[in-house]
Amino acid sequence: MWRELLPLGRHPGSGGYRRFAWTATDGECRAWFEEQATARGLRHEVDRNGNQWAWLGDPAEGDAVVTGSHLDSVPDGGAFDGPLGVVSAFAALDELRRRDARLTRPLAIVNFGDEEGARFGLACVGSRLTAGQLTREQAHRLTDGDGVTLPRAMETAGYDPDAIGPDPERLARIGAFVELHVEQGRALDLSGDRVGLASAIWPHGRWRFDFRGEANHAGTTRLADRHDPMLSYAETVLAARREAELAGAVATFGKIAVEPNGVNAIPSLVRGWLDSRAEDQMSLDTVVGGIEKAARQYADTHGIDLDIVRESFTPVVEFDHALRDELARILGTDSDLTVPVLGTGAGHDAGILSGSIPTAMLFVRNPTGVSHSPAESASEDDCVAGVLALADVLEGLACR
Repeated sequence: MWRELLPLGRHPGSGGYRRFAWTATDGECRAWFEEQATARGLRHEVDRNGNQWAWLGDPAEGDAVVTGSHLDSVPDGGAFDGPLGVVSAFAALDELRRRDARLTRPLAIVNFGDEEGARFGLACVGSRLTAGQLTREQAHRLTDGDGVTLPRAMETAGYDPDAIGPDPERLARIGAFVELHVEQGRALDLSGDRVGLASAIWPHGRWRFDFRGEANHAGTTRLADRHDPMLSYAETVLAARREAELAGAVATFGKIAVEPNGVNAIPSLVRGWLDSRAEDQMSLDTVVGGIEKAARQYADTHGIDLDIVRESFTPVVEFDHALRDELARILGTDSDLTVPVLGTGAGHDAGILSGSIPTAMLFVRNPTGVSHSPAESASEDDCVAGVLALADVLEGLACR
């Protein structure tokens, strides 16, 4: 499975992946998912929001156990973020069949669409729509960098954008969702453990900073006469680092757009996107508030207009304690694994769904600690340990 999936969307120059929602590459990944489902005799379906499901048993019976993740990527992302959870889900099902396990609950594997938000700027679109955290009207207003709207992209890919929206009937059939994911950090590497359990997802959000100045000639305009928004933006980037360090949080300006974007032109607009995350809401508010205050001071100093827009936000997510404790019990029985409980600063579909159904997450060790990069990695032995842990969990939940 891994060998078949590995070349899809891989950029020859960067070695990273460009699997963006509703593109031809996304279609190849979806076709791969359907092929895996069909090869195992599972019933494949695509829901109203474009999420793919592979069912063993009748979902109408309810109280289903679901696992899976996503197949899309950030720009030049790594091979493991998302796909490891999907591949491991199919492999865990194969392991259950090898064990001749007898399911007493329906089981499904899911590929949630547009989890990374790389194309339309909003993460977890498929799961947000399903959970009712994103309305059809809001989704229809999403636009990519080329001006293509989400509805147009879905239509081009052969899906109906007018059908999207909350899916409470589907969620009502699910008793538990367990997502396996490569760790996006080095906690497991430092502790020497191969697999971990998630405790919570830090609150996090994305903010857009629009610095508007005055375009002018780079060679003939005196420094004293300039209204250069790049200066205010650069100072704000440094302020973000300072505020994050003070609060024990993280803050990153990882995306920028400049107009007119000429080497010999002073910009008229610098638009930067901030991603910030912290262990608790108070710390996050302190960080973002400090960054905003500094940005406005820098803008005033240089005669720059500034607009700040919060484009997305997810509060702290505590995973279901009873389900987490059940997973710990299952993995602590007849196993040589020690399974530490970890917090994470990364968002996931499991976090979005946690407000609607019991969810939990398993992490697989990432020795580099690097994620959203081609350097992201996990050893084959650790991946197998993750598959076996997931199989144990599915057997414990769905065969009781």
